Amino acid sequence: MSLPAVLAVLAALVGAATVLGLLWQRSQGRVRRQRGTTRVRPTDVPGLARLAPGATLLQFSTEVCAPCRSTHAVLGDIASELSGVVHVDLDVTHRPDLASRFHILQTPTTLILDRTGVVRARIGGAARRDLVRHELERVLS
Repeated sequence: MSLPAVLAVLAALVGAATVLGLLWQRSQGRVRRQRGTTRVRPTDVPGLARLAPGATLLQFSTEVCAPCRSTHAVLGDIASELSGVVHVDLDVTHRPDLASRFHILQTPTTLILDRTGVVRARIGGAARRDLVRHELERVLS
């Protein structure tokens, strides 16, 4: 293969990798509203004694997840600021059954549950404070 052809292939690969990386990065932390067909009961999740009277932030984490720590801090702060909101952090490192049941493909993943346990939104990746607060306002109203 000639040098110009090799350089063209390398440039195409770098370009494709850049586009894919930017698309992946853009999807991180984005709130995806759910249709409200999935319901989570306290008995479904260890560590979830009861649902909050307003909304429950159910975070799925793993032991070696760096963004999980920052998400834990963000969600914990939001829950402490808002009345009726509770944050529960669930480590799925040794619970692949829970990861399968709730379709957790990455950590952190956060489910926003309304007071009845219906999943109203899902956040894949590190949660952004402003987006979480906006979605909570929608769920709480």
